[in-house]
Amino acid sequence: MQLGLNALLEPGMLVRHPQEPDWGLGQVQSNIGTRITVNFEHRGKVVIDGSRISLQRVFD
Repeated sequence: MQLGLNALLEPGMLVRHPQEPDWGLGQVQSNIGTRITVNFEHRGKVVIDGSRISLQRVFD
């Protein structure tokens, strides 16, 4: 079960990984169960375990 604000993330939303600031801005690609796929500027596509990491939403 997904916890926190990760459950509200939808494709197209912008996020940052709290433990990996060097990855830069990321765009959510999908959010299924606890698996969130994000495409980061400086890291590429990463699948995040949303039950372990709370991504930080970025607002324009």
